[in-house]
Amino acid sequence: MADEPNLLGEYVRARRELVTPEQAGIPVFGVRRVPGLRREEVALLAGISADYYLRLEQGRDRNPSVQVLKAIARVLRLDDTATAHLLRLGADGPRRHRARPHRRKETVPPSITKLLTTLPLPAMVEGRYFDVLAANPLATALSPRFTPGANRLRSLFLDPAEQALHPQWEKSSGGIVAAFREAVGTDTDDPRFIELVGELSLASPLFSRLWARHDVQSCEAAAKCLDHPQVGALRLNRERLSIDGAPGQTLVIYHPDPDTDAADKLTLLAAAIQPPARTDKGPLRQTRH
Repeated sequence: MADEPNLLGEYVRARRELVTPEQAGIPVFGVRRVPGLRREEVALLAGISADYYLRLEQGRDRNPSVQVLKAIARVLRLDDTATAHLLRLGADGPRRHRARPHRRKETVPPSITKLLTTLPLPAMVEGRYFDVLAANPLATALSPRFTPGANRLRSLFLDPAEQALHPQWEKSSGGIVAAFREAVGTDTDDPRFIELVGELSLASPLFSRLWARHDVQSCEAAAKCLDHPQVGALRLNRERLSIDGAPGQTLVIYHPDPDTDAADKLTLLAAAIQPPARTDKGPLRQTRH
């Protein structure tokens, strides 16, 4: 079992280091040599033995009860989404050794592909690992990185043009990393996941720091402020809708509030990508007498 990933232990250790003694109600005397809480402090507050908690962190015990996990979640100040993630990690337990699976191809349902072409708003389909699987022309006009084959994480952390589109990208980047971890869950042996996290961890110090925090949150509807190179500042609402019959895929739609400056600018952007009207109607058909 030594070669099995210790997802549960890595998670509780990372979250333990983010909780201060003051937050846990523990008085501090002198200099503390570790960030956050000590292992024995978590164990004490959770009502379990220090030795048992140590075994959990080290991966020597991978079958904790739900009650124990909920007690640890309370001490680590986890919200509902993070607690659900912790319970999934605990339920996953030790996995039998298996060959690394082939990369799973994500296919967009044909009905969704057709729907994209009819939507008058920027819309695209994202896969489980935030790969762009399909997009309509208005989405690509909003960002050239909203195009099939691109990856939202790679674009945001490695592409200066995408970063310029999002003026507060560094401030909000923690959210997309936390949503990515929530989307992946315990399925960390997928080649796409391994490749993507490895590349980003080496190429982006910011991603590496955020990934080490083990934050988890749901990717929900949100307002996005963009700085478009053609139409300027845009405040759009982003909706994420799960696609039936395509696990892990979401339909992402950007829409402005009605009767706003952003609505007018989106109309201009849509007009700019329309093909010019054809004026040449071809030779006139001659009528035979």
